[in-house]
Amino acid sequence: MATKNPNGKKPGSSRKFRKLYLENWRNFPRAEIDLGNRVFFIGPNASGKSNLLDAFRFLRDIVSVGGGFQQAVKSRGGVSAIRSLAARQNPDIVIRVEVADGAISRTMYELRFAQDNQRRPFVRKETVIRNGRTLFERPDKDDKVDEERLIQTYLEQVNVNKEFRDLSEFFSSTHYLHIVPQLVREPDRSVGKRNDPFGGDFLEQIANTPEKTKGARLRRIQKALRVAVPQLVEIKLDKDKKGTPHLYGKYQHWRPQGAWQTEDQFSDGTLRLLGLLWAVLDGSGPLLLEEPELSLHPEVVRYIPQLFARIQRHTGRQIILSTHSADLLRDEGIGIDEVSLLMPGNEGSEVKAANTIAQVKELLEGGVPLPEIVMPRTKPENAEQLSLFGDSL
Repeated sequence: MATKNPNGKKPGSSRKFRKLYLENWRNFPRAEIDLGNRVFFIGPNASGKSNLLDAFRFLRDIVSVGGGFQQAVKSRGGVSAIRSLAARQNPDIVIRVEVADGAISRTMYELRFAQDNQRRPFVRKETVIRNGRTLFERPDKDDKVDEERLIQTYLEQVNVNKEFRDLSEFFSSTHYLHIVPQLVREPDRSVGKRNDPFGGDFLEQIANTPEKTKGARLRRIQKALRVAVPQLVEIKLDKDKKGTPHLYGKYQHWRPQGAWQTEDQFSDGTLRLLGLLWAVLDGSGPLLLEEPELSLHPEVVRYIPQLFARIQRHTGRQIILSTHSADLLRDEGIGIDEVSLLMPGNEGSEVKAANTIAQVKELLEGGVPLPEIVMPRTKPENAEQLSLFGDSL
């Protein structure tokens, strides 16, 4: 749930990520990306779409309760697992973001890190600059006296981040949910999980939402689901005798009263769409979505961008998503400045804004639909050879 800063404003209501710079981060030896209110990252499998979104999640994990810099790195396998395979001689990993608060202010946060002799991540550089004024820069004189301080960021320490705590709160408001239907159906799904990004405790998250808010959201979701799943006439959340929450859906049936089903009988598409709609309504900070088109009918996928556009008109929420769906990109409301292409190569992946590629601009101005321009540029080379696999049997 989004918190409020000392001024009483919800983080994310006006704040947005405006720039992202990565160096030696997973697939990306170097990437610099401008970010609008809505961002579509397009690329083939293994091009780094998930890893690009994970840079935002990493910042959120640093400031999350029970998280922190050490845990954020450890949960990703350590510094060596994060560092790009294209990197040379164990260089530093760098994440730098620029956050805008409307037209009021611009804040730059940079974290540069490596690992020490004990294989612990440590801060090589940490900086916050707001409207051209440096609020702090590390290592500072205290760090040089006691280098053990460098195993933590200032970002996560409430005793030192007062002047830029609003930035920490903004990072913590970032929301990522990528429903894995099998996890939602698993009877012991939530054991040991809290705010699981893949939906292990998704039904618990719904159940723990204040009753009035939960009811209003489920009613809106029910109305939307009936468009995609016409047989579904009602949804509700109830707990069984053990106190475990279950999702119930009432489907039209030959019996006059219809038939109720629980989440273990829902289709993958129904669960994914429900998760997508809940995520859109939950919180006010940046929303990260990974391939929201999965398991959904192409006619449903086509209208997802319009759904996002309407949500943004009402909330101003920033939405950053990855996709390789031509159906999703058919929405004529998607601007060329909202699209970035991930181009894998021998030295890692490159990120190119579509509006910086002259041929893309020319074809679009010539009337060629956006998906017909960008999808061929991100498809795997020699994909047609996959059809020859059967010849080797």
